[in-house]
Amino acid sequence: MPVMWHDISSKEAEKPVIEATLSDKATLIGRVGLMFLSCGGSSFRVRAAMNKLSRALGVTTNADIGIKSLEYTCIEGDKVCTNALSNVTYGVNTYKLHYLEIFCDGFKERADRYSADDCHRILDTIQNSKSNYTFLFSVIASGAACGAFAFLLGGGLVDIICAFFAASAGFAVRKLLLQRHITLFANTSCAVLTSCAVYILLVTAVDILCGTHFDYQAGYICSMLFVIPGFPLITGGIDLAKLDLRSGIERITYASLVIGVAATTCAFTAALFRFSPGEFTEYTMSYPILLILRVIMSFIGVFGFSVLFNSTPKMAATAGVIGAIANSIRLLITDHTNLGVSIAAFCGALAAGLMASAIKKHVGFPRITLTVPSIVIMVPGLLMYKGIYFISQSSFEDGLALLGKALIIVVSLPLGLVFARIFTDKNFRHSS
Repeated sequence: MPVMWHDISSKEAEKPVIEATLSDKATLIGRVGLMFLSCGGSSFRVRAAMNKLSRALGVTTNADIGIKSLEYTCIEGDKVCTNALSNVTYGVNTYKLHYLEIFCDGFKERADRYSADDCHRILDTIQNSKSNYTFLFSVIASGAACGAFAFLLGGGLVDIICAFFAASAGFAVRKLLLQRHITLFANTSCAVLTSCAVYILLVTAVDILCGTHFDYQAGYICSMLFVIPGFPLITGGIDLAKLDLRSGIERITYASLVIGVAATTCAFTAALFRFSPGEFTEYTMSYPILLILRVIMSFIGVFGFSVLFNSTPKMAATAGVIGAIANSIRLLITDHTNLGVSIAAFCGALAAGLMASAIKKHVGFPRITLTVPSIVIMVPGLLMYKGIYFISQSSFEDGLALLGKALIIVVSLPLGLVFARIFTDKNFRHSS
């Protein structure tokens, strides 16, 4: 049930928040933590934000944090206040994360001038902020990101165009269902079903128009990659690295559920229309041109996904540049060394984390708003889908091999970000 934050304030809520009752202080601390959770913040980030407010208010706070709920206790002298709060569902909004970070960073200077109600009004403004993009622009960004994915995986022009339109249609359906608060499994399966069906219709139309049959099945999976939950996968791995086991396990479980529903729906549709996942053919263009195109497509892919996370244009462009460089490093390692896909994924994520840390002070954006979108494009959605497809066709050996390869890449990506933070952030480096 929604919490009426202003209604539960005490009669002393108009005093400076530093002089407020423990109940009012605890309510404010909890609301900030809950808002961070609602925007996709990792457990480490949620805890850090709550600690900033607690130190400024002279309160000791201990919190147990999940993916959409938190229980916490605030202690001030001989007074104790314990609360439990929960969001309705999980989401990602990097724009709100950015402004929540600004609120927390400047809170200490405002604590003796702003009342608890004043702080809640600021949080109201952040919470009620609208999307930075129109519905149509978000739909186009989703299609562009999936089209870029198709190129990076080796798809041809028809694969890319069909993936663009199919992903746009699927994302539009998902967006409309989310606006109507349709539950997770239903909106995911409907979106994926729409994308797959539109892709199949488009390639069938191409075959009819050309009067011959072409194999465009390799690009089929790219049409639904917008549902791959890269944010909880990456933040879940970061939480596990900090021994926030509850949050990490819940995030990875959430991501696994979404992937399972999406891949099963995709495999069901493929079996129905006799579409099997094919292999992409290698590009015949010169490697320098291929590298330039990979950089461009990586930028488009990361920018598109950042739009879906509601990043500002500047934030999305910054993440796009980081992602273009980091993903190109990953692909260069894969193409020209024998280190393997896991080491390549680790190095790509490490490069993204180091670049984000290096420019953080100059651009003023939180690391998570740059690092996670920039490596979402590295999440092996194709391998996950193909693995589940082969298992659904009783080809367990092939399916498990592909899922194992996907798993080692998924593990390597957050590890790269974790070590980047260890190298550059002394607060993250220490256990307390």
